[in-house]
Amino acid sequence: MRWTNGILFVACLGSAQASTLYVSSIDSSEVLTYDGTTGASVNNPFVSSGSGGLDEPSGLALAPNGNLLVADVGNNDVLEYNASTGALVTTFVSSGSGGLDHPYGIAYGPNGNLFVVGEFNDQVLEYDGSTGAFVTAFASGGLSFPVGLTFGPNGNLFVSSQGNNEVLEYNGSTGAPVSTFVSSGSGGLDGPNGLTFGSNGNLFVVSQDNSEVLEYDGTTGALVTTFVSSGSGGLSNAFGLTFGPNGNLFVSSVNNEEVLEYDGSTGAFVTTFVSSGSAGLDGPTFLLFSSSTPEPGTWLLVACGLAILIAAGRKTRRFER
Repeated sequence: MRWTNGILFVACLGSAQASTLYVSSIDSSEVLTYDGTTGASVNNPFVSSGSGGLDEPSGLALAPNGNLLVADVGNNDVLEYNASTGALVTTFVSSGSGGLDHPYGIAYGPNGNLFVVGEFNDQVLEYDGSTGAFVTAFASGGLSFPVGLTFGPNGNLFVSSQGNNEVLEYNGSTGAPVSTFVSSGSGGLDGPNGLTFGSNGNLFVVSQDNSEVLEYDGTTGALVTTFVSSGSGGLSNAFGLTFGPNGNLFVSSVNNEEVLEYDGSTGAFVTTFVSSGSAGLDGPTFLLFSSSTPEPGTWLLVACGLAILIAAGRKTRRFER
């Protein structure tokens, strides 16, 4: 019966689970937040323009301590904010550290360190995941105006290279070049930006200049299909993408200041998830979902308590002689 009570209690806590969508609004120099289920504006602006010097936010990542990291293009640094309140914590990677120039995509690697694309020096730089101290210039060979990066199921690093319309693969431990994973222009790839692996193991890449999302085999890099067709749902100047908690794909549409939702299995348009200009959205680029369990409200605590008391009462009656 204790086990049953535990299940009831966990279920109560689970009902408080929530998700948040963070969006970099580069033209207003803000980070905005939206309800991860409805797309409604929540507590905006979450990070105000100029907070900590924020000037043109781009890549987003959650640190191991739960805080939000934001690449700051205008100041060539990475800023850390409280992921619940948006308050500035610190400058995590100092301006120009390790030669950082025009940071875009950021991601934590399997070793727990932070990897940052330096678009203007064609590099991926590595920083200590806890302190932000520069570690090394991790990857560089063949890159031309890199923007997005992600670690794949095989542990290797994949980087979108806009200047040559490719996706390059690097050893996830050493940074040594492995291959041109997606060859130049494959499937019409033109201006690759955001990229992510799906639950099916394949790689999904934004093709910015033709406003598409292309799907590639996650092992070979061969084209699978045009997953989101050009202009689907009004997609215009596509930039960032991520899969949401519901399994669907979310894509930022820069020219109409929206975030669009597509079926995660078929690529069919579902809805305009964040409406045009919501909460001042201006130039949406990178997207990040996070899940959290907020402090339960009074009525939730009462409901959970009653459920546990009922279960306990049943236990007492069951063992009455």
